[in-house]
Amino acid sequence: MSFPAKRKFFDEASLYEYAVGALSRKMRTVAELKRLLRRRADEELLVDVVIARLKEQKYLNDHKYAAAYSAYRQTNEKFGKRRVITDLKIKGVHSEVIEKVVGEAYSGVNEEKLARKHLARKRLRKPSNERETARVFRALLRAGFSSSTIFKILKKWQVPDETLGTLEAEEESRQQE
Repeated sequence: MSFPAKRKFFDEASLYEYAVGALSRKMRTVAELKRLLRRRADEELLVDVVIARLKEQKYLNDHKYAAAYSAYRQTNEKFGKRRVITDLKIKGVHSEVIEKVVGEAYSGVNEEKLARKHLARKRLRKPSNERETARVFRALLRAGFSSSTIFKILKKWQVPDETLGTLEAEEESRQQE
């Protein structure tokens, strides 16, 4: 029978070193770093002190994190605005910061062009039947594009109106849940 390993609790200096090491490996939000540090500290006050010190030294800044994250997701991964907003909320960034930063990152971006770039990146082509159309529709929804943009693309691909009607009804029922 094995016994669980005892958790090692850190003092302020070692907790700070651990936090700096964690930030050097990966950029993190305040909420993510707090979650990580709480596992290593026996007092919440220690976590707060370390977080305050990192903010003061400008190692930790949710605004900069959200700006870099938004730009990366929009430029490299071709995700829509909704997806970026959802991801940042999950990461613990405040709503006001998200609204401002994502608005700046997506200002002047043509959502339809971005959606087409996303389709090309994912190698999704013009659907030939109803099932493929639904697959493309859901893929674009998951990627964070508005249903109006998705319908514009599908109409330009000359998807039958009855298929679009079915997808529209599905989307309405999903939003009501």
